[in-house]
Amino acid sequence: MPQEGELFGRVIKLVGGDNIIVKSSDGKVRTCRIRGKIKRRMWIRDNDLVLIAPWDFQSDKADIIWRYISAHADKLEQEGQLEGLNR
Repeated sequence: MPQEGELFGRVIKLVGGDNIIVKSSDGKVRTCRIRGKIKRRMWIRDNDLVLIAPWDFQSDKADIIWRYISAHADKLEQEGQLEGLNR
């Protein structure tokens, strides 16, 4: 679950390197980077549900904190937590 300053996001496009284009739950499209802690542990693909933390000093960029597996994403969608994020 998102904590203070975190949002859900849906991956739109893999740009290259550790950069990914994500549509966040507040309606903005952001360029996100994969944090080093999860860079080699998780594979992120198009249409994955991710948890992002927008930067304080540049609102159009964010860090990807976590990727949800499809079972957890389905559960969150059934609970109504993913309003504004369509598949």
